Amino acid sequence: MKEKILQLLTQQEGIVSGEQLSSVLGVSRVSVWKHIRGLQDAGYPIESHPKGYRLASSHDALFAWEFPDRTPNYHYEPETSSTMDVARKLAREGCPHFTVVAAERQTRGRGRLQRTWYSTDGGLYFTVVLRPQLPPMLSFKVNFCASFVLARLLRHMFDVPACVKWPNDILVGDRKICGMLSEMEAETDVVSFVNIGIGLNVNNAPEADEPRAVSLKSLVGRDVSRKDLLGKFLEAFEDHLKNRMQDDIIESWKTYTSTLGRPVRIVTVHETSEGTAVDVDETGALVLQLPDGSLKKIVYGDCFYRTGE
Repeated sequence: MKEKILQLLTQQEGIVSGEQLSSVLGVSRVSVWKHIRGLQDAGYPIESHPKGYRLASSHDALFAWEFPDRTPNYHYEPETSSTMDVARKLAREGCPHFTVVAAERQTRGRGRLQRTWYSTDGGLYFTVVLRPQLPPMLSFKVNFCASFVLARLLRHMFDVPACVKWPNDILVGDRKICGMLSEMEAETDVVSFVNIGIGLNVNNAPEADEPRAVSLKSLVGRDVSRKDLLGKFLEAFEDHLKNRMQDDIIESWKTYTSTLGRPVRIVTVHETSEGTAVDVDETGALVLQLPDGSLKKIVYGDCFYRTGE
């Protein structure tokens, strides 16, 4: 009902009477008033006038009714520990492929190697639950697909030179605009689910906590619609997974990467390696040329660019 009210207020300029809303929706004016109050409490700028109601401006909300085609498999949390936590629970309970969990803020957002991801108001924080028909050894394709699709979208929508950094961060220049985290559970040789968690700096100000971070708002000089950005990403990502997963995603990903050819330091739970990133192979592993000239493959880790070299 809230979704229908918003559609009517958006489609019609000026004031829409309670009587008109009641007639179109087939409910009482009291019911309309209650739903309007609920929308106002949720933050929608709906003005009440003696002659009816008016939507004062577009509201950048991430509620489920803002994504009508996805509502059954879309979960919105005003605040949660982490969208990954919620998505993991849903995945283990059998939620469908491409279930989405979005949150306004996270109290314990995290990046790789248990690092903190600061999740303040204005950012875009969500996790997508995927059930790809892939063996576990090929699940890495999903991660590369997500970062490639998002980097390409940021370029096309905002004309910013977004680049992917191995394994799946997104940078503009050398400043991080997006971090991704993935979790996989499998049974024998079949993937049960892969969850892709994304934290994207949109209208927040991450520089206060992370000096080498950047937001879309600071890059383009205006507020950005998180709703439109999320909707377009989900559409593009779903299409790529459905129709283009047979493509060589690693080669596509390389066209946007800023990692290859650079001196890097790779940190894993057990060791730190330094060298020059020379390739990403067909398994998604980073090929590192060590100072002695030998090559080392690293499957997973946190990548830091070494400056001044």
